[in-house]
Amino acid sequence: MNTLEKSSVVIAGGGSTYTPGIILMLLDHLDRFPLRKIKFYDNDEERQKVIADACELIIHKNHPEIEFLATCNPEEAFTDVDFVMAHIRVGKYKMRELDEKIPMKYGVVGQETCGPGGIAYGMRSIQGVLDLVDYMEKYSPNAWLLNYSNPAAIVAEAMRRLRPHSKILNICDMPISIENNMLEILGFEKRSDIVTKYYGLNHFGWWYDVRDKEGNDLMPKLKEYVKENGYLVQSDIDSAKQHGDNSWNETYKMAKDIYAIDPDTLPNTYLKYYLLPDTVVEHTDPNYTRANQVMDTREKEVFTACRQIVEKNEFRGDELSLDEHASYIVDLATALKFNTYARMLLIVENNGIIENFDKTAMVEVPCLVSSAGPEPLFVGTIPTFQKGMMEEQVAVEKLVVDAWMEGSYQKLWQAIALSKTVPSVTVAKQILDDLYEVNKAYWPELK
Repeated sequence: MNTLEKSSVVIAGGGSTYTPGIILMLLDHLDRFPLRKIKFYDNDEERQKVIADACELIIHKNHPEIEFLATCNPEEAFTDVDFVMAHIRVGKYKMRELDEKIPMKYGVVGQETCGPGGIAYGMRSIQGVLDLVDYMEKYSPNAWLLNYSNPAAIVAEAMRRLRPHSKILNICDMPISIENNMLEILGFEKRSDIVTKYYGLNHFGWWYDVRDKEGNDLMPKLKEYVKENGYLVQSDIDSAKQHGDNSWNETYKMAKDIYAIDPDTLPNTYLKYYLLPDTVVEHTDPNYTRANQVMDTREKEVFTACRQIVEKNEFRGDELSLDEHASYIVDLATALKFNTYARMLLIVENNGIIENFDKTAMVEVPCLVSSAGPEPLFVGTIPTFQKGMMEEQVAVEKLVVDAWMEGSYQKLWQAIALSKTVPSVTVAKQILDDLYEVNKAYWPELK
């Protein structure tokens, strides 16, 4: 690896509360992914400035050789970059709150990437990511766009159809988080210590094989643990005690209930929204959803910390937390830059990877990543249960993109009605009408 070859990156979504953690993670991995320039891009200058001022101070005090720029000008942001790291949230948390609360009015799961909330978010996200792709192709046509903006499944389907030749890769950290818990369950330290096989859609998939480097089957031990505890591990419990956030622990615990329906595989935790929607609704406060929790904790904490760093003109190191989960972004960028053939879960066009599934579906599967991009690994035939669930969900995603491209009310109604989280076409229409009313500034006009 040529460690002298440095990259220039732009983080699209510079005003996100996740950006400081990503910066700390990037700085922590400079030995394998050296940087010459970091840029921030956001369409909210005031919000970005708070995050950017603190990050600029951290970068300049620790790595003054790295050039830094925060801008709302696309030409400035996207010129001379090798990678665009995108995590935008169109409509911010105000719209996420509505995505969650409107379905809850009708007794339906309110979640930012699943069900009607995810559909609403997807209708907002498509244009936002499309703009980023177009800026990149105009100003840095050889760059890669690493997209982890949600909902990744709908965004990936839209880009497949609207920008089929673009250098965009869609990735998600949820399987990484679960695999980190698997490591703790198994007593391993690094993700490279295990080799996993997985298939599905984004936020909608299953592990069917986990082995160590010697080829020993680790699934029996994992299944035994998940059957009793889900994916909940001691470090999660300790973290919840420290930060007062038990919501993820409940999600990890519920994996045991999802696992029970198919003990041959290990499920992604997001399947709880499709297989246990009644339980999820029962345990969700319709007046205080996850968006409210985040706004009252992470949003306030990160912005307060960033302001204090700037006011004191110092960074001790404990004001912000390094987002080690985001190291998969460095893994991906490093593989593309230095041709490492890293094995990673990515969202790619099926095209026969899963033999008995729609060739045009955007599926999440292991890939080997080189400078030429991802090389998906063959999965083969999948069981009827998973195939049936995936066919229903991929139809939802395709109908959403149809609705966005055609401005079709009918197609969006069909998408919401087809979601496994929604009980009837009548409820689907009620939810759609409420969502459309609050999203008119973001969605295409529907006819």
